[in-house]
Amino acid sequence: MSNHSLDDWYKELQKSQLKGRGLPPVEKWNPALSGDIDIRITRQGVWFHEGGEIKRQPLVKLFSSILKRENDDYFLVTPEEKWRIQVEDVPFFITGLSIEQKGHDQALVFSSTTDDQIIAGEDHPVRVVVDTVSGEPSPYILLRGGMEGLISRNVYYQLADISEARQIDGQEVFGVRSMGAFFPLY
Repeated sequence: MSNHSLDDWYKELQKSQLKGRGLPPVEKWNPALSGDIDIRITRQGVWFHEGGEIKRQPLVKLFSSILKRENDDYFLVTPEEKWRIQVEDVPFFITGLSIEQKGHDQALVFSSTTDDQIIAGEDHPVRVVVDTVSGEPSPYILLRGGMEGLISRNVYYQLADISEARQIDGQEVFGVRSMGAFFPLY
């Protein structure tokens, strides 16, 4: 990384993030590709750098805030640099679910390992992909910028517990509702 250690880059990014609130405007940053960096995100949302797990959660959280997807590639971007990283499946991992109810309406609020809070709805749909060989479901929710989070098995079971049956195209489908939208699970 152009004479930067991981710790130096963390400090630099942390300073720039403290200037504003919320997520950095990565969609506006389009520097030239700086290269590839040996950072990998596993299917369970664990971050690795040069083969070792990044255990400092504030660093992982900061890096996740400057993550950008372009086609099938993922990058850590700043206004000046753009580093391609490897993502095994999707970059986020969902480990929490809370259900907010108001009368008959409900909102499903998902939490990621990087402290993102996502409310399922039209802008943040839930989808399930079933492996054609194993038959195992892989549930996802869209977070931001075309990036998704894999919903953990525990959270998926919680969704199954609150699922309801609906008729879709003449078939009974079980799914969950949030913010007026219905998301088939199985």
